[in-house]
Amino acid sequence: MKKFGFMAIMLFVFILAFPHNGQAAAGNAKIYLDDKELTLPGNAKVENVNGNIMIPLRVVGENLGFDVAWEQKTRTVTIKKDSNVIKLVVNQKTADVNGKKVSMDIAPILRTDTVIVPLRFVSEQMGLTVNWDNNKKIVYLYTQDNQSGNGNPGTGAGNGDDATSGTGSAQVNGISFSDNRLMIATTGQAKVNAFKMTGPDRIVVDIQNANFSDTFSSNAPLDQNSMGSLDISGYPDVSKVRYSLYSNNPSTVRVVLDLTRAKNYKLTNENGLYIIDLNTEDSSQPSKPPAGGKGKKIVVIDAGHGGKDPGTTGITGKREKDFTLSMALKVQKLLKQDPNIDVVLTRSNDTFVELSERAKIANDLKADVFVSIHANSAGSSAATGTETYYQRDASKALANTMHKYLVQATGLPDRGVRYGNFHVIRETKMPAVLLEVGYLSNKNDEAALFSDSFQQRVAQGIANGIKDYLGVK
Repeated sequence: MKKFGFMAIMLFVFILAFPHNGQAAAGNAKIYLDDKELTLPGNAKVENVNGNIMIPLRVVGENLGFDVAWEQKTRTVTIKKDSNVIKLVVNQKTADVNGKKVSMDIAPILRTDTVIVPLRFVSEQMGLTVNWDNNKKIVYLYTQDNQSGNGNPGTGAGNGDDATSGTGSAQVNGISFSDNRLMIATTGQAKVNAFKMTGPDRIVVDIQNANFSDTFSSNAPLDQNSMGSLDISGYPDVSKVRYSLYSNNPSTVRVVLDLTRAKNYKLTNENGLYIIDLNTEDSSQPSKPPAGGKGKKIVVIDAGHGGKDPGTTGITGKREKDFTLSMALKVQKLLKQDPNIDVVLTRSNDTFVELSERAKIANDLKADVFVSIHANSAGSSAATGTETYYQRDASKALANTMHKYLVQATGLPDRGVRYGNFHVIRETKMPAVLLEVGYLSNKNDEAALFSDSFQQRVAQGIANGIKDYLGVK
């Protein structure tokens, strides 16, 4: 068996969301993996087969832990990541995903010297997040540790607190830590975003439109790769401060405060001196509203994406995160009218919440159901319709009930109830579904999804489906 690497997966995932205008459009797009642009091999040939984007496997290394194997005798491609295993057979539309039979829209195809595979299916099953910026023609790929859309040092994102924003260039002149405060001295205008991360605990500060000044190294160490760190002593909650120029386009300086335990903080800006103050009333977990009173059902509604993670971008620039939040708030309002239900949102504004935290909220509450709301995208602008995903057999009944109400409410083509290995419906312990209401890559779907009357109708359908499943009328 011949083994290929993780970047092979990346190469055939990157064009997942390209519009249906052929290989030239795919070749002109830019691809970012965890916010770092990929350089593609010149001989990679992208194909659009009946609206499905396909790309061949290539030997490009195994730097991030994926294994891809080709078995000539059975004409089978096996893709592995940790405990996830996908087996695809040439010319067969049924795949084996962790021992389960799962249908695909298109089968792998054997070419003269390689196999081309369906991109959307593989990416979804392997837990990758793919965001398509239609205006800039950029595909953003994120591994599970970087779901927020940010690279190293530190991975991912958190609550997305903005101190200020600007459009000009900025210089980072110095970084220091004292009195339990991280201080970043800047000149010029920059957009500064701070957020918390877990596993391990840390606070990340991104300074966009910025670079290190010529005098920076006189205040703090900076190596030839524009990276450095400060060792911290005398502060039991902080182990180290790390910083780097982690992105060139846009030029962004990232500063990471490594913690020994979760800490709250306050971000302020004093004439270009940004301060992360740890001297605040502390709580390792966000407060949650009381739920689950006697005899009540607990429902968790998850608005997909948010904050620094916009989700997919529609053909007119509309963002998935805005649609999902609007829908979640409408569903919450409807469910609150029922005295038999306590409803909790994983986010109620434009903030980023880790996938693991979304599942944890539901698990900690011992919720009765978990419903995640999303909008879809495809390689073909003709793709349209509504899908409902489940991951565990215990969620099938909920998926079937929700899908019945959802399709009726959207009025869009019925694309069926499907198996999907999504984190939030895999790691939750109660019946859980992920709803793909429609396609932002389709102009008619996009227009409908951002229509208030459509949203209200779909929200009512979601609420009705939940109440039907729970037996609450």
